[in-house]
Amino acid sequence: MKLTDFSTLTFDCYGTLIDWETGMIENLAPLTSQVGRELSRDEILDAHGRYESEQQANTPSMNYRQILSIVYMMLGAEWGVPVDNAAAATYGNSVEKWPAFPDSAEALTYLKQHYKLVILSNVDRDSFAASNTKLGVTFDAIVTAEDVGSYKPAIQNFDYLLRELSDVGIEKTDVLHTAESLFHDHTPANQVGLATSWIHRRHEQKGSGATRPVPDMPNIDFRFTSMQAMADAHAAELASS
Repeated sequence: MKLTDFSTLTFDCYGTLIDWETGMIENLAPLTSQVGRELSRDEILDAHGRYESEQQANTPSMNYRQILSIVYMMLGAEWGVPVDNAAAATYGNSVEKWPAFPDSAEALTYLKQHYKLVILSNVDRDSFAASNTKLGVTFDAIVTAEDVGSYKPAIQNFDYLLRELSDVGIEKTDVLHTAESLFHDHTPANQVGLATSWIHRRHEQKGSGATRPVPDMPNIDFRFTSMQAMADAHAAELASS
């Protein structure tokens, strides 16, 4: 299997293209600064991921901004910090402030010359639109949790994506799903039979960060530590062919 075997790259966005963990840490600072002890980055991210995934499963049709607001309140309760609705809403609207990884825009610009690029994201349309301005490319299709009415790792998000692609003549075998999260993306992608590329942004860190751990390692077809590494590997394939 080669990168050049595919015509379409489908992407998770947050954690893969946008540095959501840094965005979370920076925008949670008004809350974490009030905790009466020092919280490690991993402790903050683990708690966030736990509450976020639970809330998404419990209220799959809830807008992502509202999900984040509730997560903020839950974190405040766990850490013993009073939280008002205004502070929670501010955090809910913080996605537009989350930074892109430094290599994302350049790598996407290169890949756009060779593939159709599609987003499959666990956010709402407005939040993704703000992030898209940091990524520098026009995606050929965008599917969000708001469109589907559920959140990854729900299989229906991938089924929805594959139907959308099939309607424009793109079949499952044409698609390489590209993502960081084993929990949100690679495990369900395996279940629907998609080839996958793991952008292992956390390769130098322990734990699973703001995503939940998985009981079993899913099958991975390609593994890179950055988007730039993936783009470079594609260029090397072309040069050797």
